[in-house]
Amino acid sequence: MTFSAPPPHQQWPPPMSTPPPPPGAPRPRRGGFAAAVLAGALVVGGGAGLGGAALWSAIDDGNSSADSGASTSVPLQVADGASGDAPAGSVEQVAKAVLPSVVSLDVSSGGTAGSGSGVVLTQDGLILTNNHVVTLAGAIAADGAKITVSFSDGSTATGTVVGTDPLTDTALVQAEDVSGKTPISIGKSTNLDVGEQVVAIGSPYGLDSTVTSGIVSALDRPVEVGRDDSGNTTAYPAIQTDAAINHGNSGGALVNMQGQLVGINASIQTAEDGNADGGSIGIGFAIPIDEVVPIVEQLRNGDTPTHARLGIEVQDADGGAAVHSIEDGSAASEAGLREGDVITKVDDHAVDSSGALVATVRSYRPNDSVTVTYVRDGQTRTTRLALGSDAT
Repeated sequence: MTFSAPPPHQQWPPPMSTPPPPPGAPRPRRGGFAAAVLAGALVVGGGAGLGGAALWSAIDDGNSSADSGASTSVPLQVADGASGDAPAGSVEQVAKAVLPSVVSLDVSSGGTAGSGSGVVLTQDGLILTNNHVVTLAGAIAADGAKITVSFSDGSTATGTVVGTDPLTDTALVQAEDVSGKTPISIGKSTNLDVGEQVVAIGSPYGLDSTVTSGIVSALDRPVEVGRDDSGNTTAYPAIQTDAAINHGNSGGALVNMQGQLVGINASIQTAEDGNADGGSIGIGFAIPIDEVVPIVEQLRNGDTPTHARLGIEVQDADGGAAVHSIEDGSAASEAGLREGDVITKVDDHAVDSSGALVATVRSYRPNDSVTVTYVRDGQTRTTRLALGSDAT
């Protein structure tokens, strides 16, 4: 799947660009966006000059994987200028194909600065990244901040925020006055298998065009990344990988060995010494691209992103997520769920905590039909329902 040039859309006022580093000079090391973990909790940011790191928490779901379809084999299109002598299906060949489609993003506002990564979606410079990359100390980058997009060919451009979605940690940036860039090929994250080889590309600590490789360590790993202004939890069923991901990798590409984008790198876990600036210990998380594509389409069309919801409040319970309250007229109410029911599964996805339920529901779209398994009065029951929407 590839993205064509976006239709006209409402853009926020373009920020001023920062001067690019001189040719051949190393990029300054600044606060890098990507996650680190404090005693088992994931954080984003945490670099020099950042006004405090946003705490992320990993949900211990008790499951390391979920069923997935077999990967599809697609011929790799080697980028123009590549020598073509890299072994087929090798990390070298994947890197040559994908590097032109990954950018570095430098963001600064009010004396605060950070850097992250992004992925090229269209030839005219539409960039996919994380919401937390274009956010500094809670302020959206459009509010007087400066964004500089640095491409692999050495060119730079001013970036303008097209739209953001905190609930999926997704953002779009438009690079101004560019053309002929190399869009990445979009794959299917549902085709991933545990143990499959993957490659991560981004700009850790400002080191542009860094390539690391590893495997898919787990699938559907529930990761909670915070809450929005309304108290809604930001969580997703993450791809876990041991490919090295560090500060600055956030927003960069996780690709399969066909060079197809399967995830957006977003967070890592570090050692339990409480060092927010710690590097990779081989536990990184990426947002599955299948969850991101619908949000991208809404953002580029100027629409408010929508998300699936059950319409309930839940809390942790032994073996699942206990229903604490139910909204009248919600999907859960219409399906007959009651307060005190303990949800243990959505379709084939096991649910062993409230966070796991949020992450699982987030992987669906409004109006999707699902089977919910729950326990009431010691008996296991199921109900079929169409998920609601948070659209107002």
